[in-house]
Order: sequence, then structure tokens, then C-alpha cells
Amino acid sequence: MVQADEGMAELNKAIVRASFGAWAAGTGSPFELLAEDATWTIAGRSAAAGSYAGKEAFLREVIRPFNARMEVGLKPAIHDLYAEGDTVIVLFDAEGTARDGRTYANSYAWFLDMRDGLIVRARAFFDSIAFDDLWARVEPGPQH
Repeated sequence: MVQADEGMAELNKAIVRASFGAWAAGTGSPFELLAEDATWTIAGRSAAAGSYAGKEAFLREVIRPFNARMEVGLKPAIHDLYAEGDTVIVLFDAEGTARDGRTYANSYAWFLDMRDGLIVRARAFFDSIAFDDLWARVEPGPQH
């Protein structure tokens, strides 16, 4: 059973690594891995903190409004990637350019629970001060 768990952990890790590679290349995003009924929780007290039930709710309430504030989207750089069983932990930095021309940079830790190659539950931690500054400072442009 231990070998099966290790194999699943390595597979999940490879799936997440590939999605981050596509994100960095501008050809995809890890949000494509979200199961339709996934729950995404943002820890802390940022403007976006809370739990979002379902992929569409999270994309509608957080990701699309965030992306609409960006001129050049975020590019991630993974520092550490861990997996055990069905959980993958990603520690990364991401940087992009906001619509006001200023750089947005943040550090993130995501805890991703996987099932059948999809994210079913995520818990995200990041610098809420940097996030809230962007959220309040930059008006969203047209959403894609």
C-alpha cells in the first residue's frame, strides 16, 4: 500500500508541476485542474479571504477579477513542491504587471488535495497586504 501511495503522490506532483509549467509558459493554469465541485479556501483576512464552493464560484469571485486587474499576467516560480498521498504542497512566488504599470509580486503556499488528477480542495496562503493593495488600487478592466 505504501508503494501505491508513493506512486499516487508522485503522479499528483507531476500533474501539478506540469500545470505550473504551462502557467509559466502562458499556455495554461493550475485552475484548469479544479474539479467542478472543488472548494478553494483563502486563509487570512485579505479582501478575498474565505471559502469558495465550486470551481465557477472561485473563478468568478477571485481569479477573473484578479486577472482583470493585470496588464501582464502572473508568472510563477516554484521554490518547493511536496507530495504525500493525495496532497500536494506548492511553495512559489509569482509576479506580473498590474494595469497601472506597477509590479505585483507575492509569495504563495498552496495545499492541494487531489482526486483522479483533479484538485478537489485547496487551501491558499499569501501576503494579504500585497494582495489587498492591488485589489484596492487597480480597477478591473474587461474580463476575459
